[in-house]
Amino acid sequence: MISAATDTLVPRVPVGDWIETAIDWVTDTFDPLFDAIKTFFESIYDSLDWVLSTPPFFVVAIVLAAIAFWAKGWKLAVGSLVGFVLIAAMDQWDNAMDSLALVLLASVVALLIGIPLGIWSARNEHVSRIVRPILDFMQTMPAFVYLIPTVVIFLTGPVPGIIATIVFALAPGVRFTELGIRQVDSEVVEAGRAFGSTDRRILRQIQIPLAMPTIMAGVNQVIMLALSMVVISGMVGAGGLGGDVVGALSSVDIALGFEAGLAVVFLAIYLDRVTSALADRSPVAKALKAAR
Repeated sequence: MISAATDTLVPRVPVGDWIETAIDWVTDTFDPLFDAIKTFFESIYDSLDWVLSTPPFFVVAIVLAAIAFWAKGWKLAVGSLVGFVLIAAMDQWDNAMDSLALVLLASVVALLIGIPLGIWSARNEHVSRIVRPILDFMQTMPAFVYLIPTVVIFLTGPVPGIIATIVFALAPGVRFTELGIRQVDSEVVEAGRAFGSTDRRILRQIQIPLAMPTIMAGVNQVIMLALSMVVISGMVGAGGLGGDVVGALSSVDIALGFEAGLAVVFLAIYLDRVTSALADRSPVAKALKAAR
């Protein structure tokens, strides 16, 4: 009864049909551009995946553990190495490297877009007013929805997963960068201007260094969101650990699902701890820690 009354009072607005028509038009009009984008991302992804997957697993594991040692210390290095050995023991190493390559590529692109956009938003109130509702929309839209237009445009494979991951993980990079720049004490900025520094020099030598802990927190969140989206991207043929999770779900394979899930957890812990440690290495973070 309520539904019938609603249908009578409020006519249907075919928003979904309009969006579908728009996506079809964009796909047909910019098909050569999308082909170039697909080729570009495929070549970078294949190269990065080759670097991670071609050497013996213990070589890559030792290199990643060495990065953890440099970032945090021997405890993180040993823990990371144990996690990588367990991933290999579960026959998930190749899938883990496929997922890691996708995460790294998507995160780098998201940060290359998000950090400059966050700086621009922090320095221009009009840009901030435009960007903020767009980011709200991006963060509240269900992750699965991002896969639909990317599959229509780029078909299946790693590229639609990469594009969807970039869009899904972009927002924290913008928000944290804007927040970090805005939190810099205005008196410090004014002091820089009083000494004759240009806006670009103030940004490079004052605002970004002081905002670095907050920006690095955004980097951490971008990587974590990218990793979570990589699993969902397995539904469109992106492969990696997400492909095994989806395959385990469709075949009700508990063992495979838990093994792929544990590999995702180990990668998430490693990436989280390393990026957090890098944030603690910034001069501002060290100064704040020493002042406590």
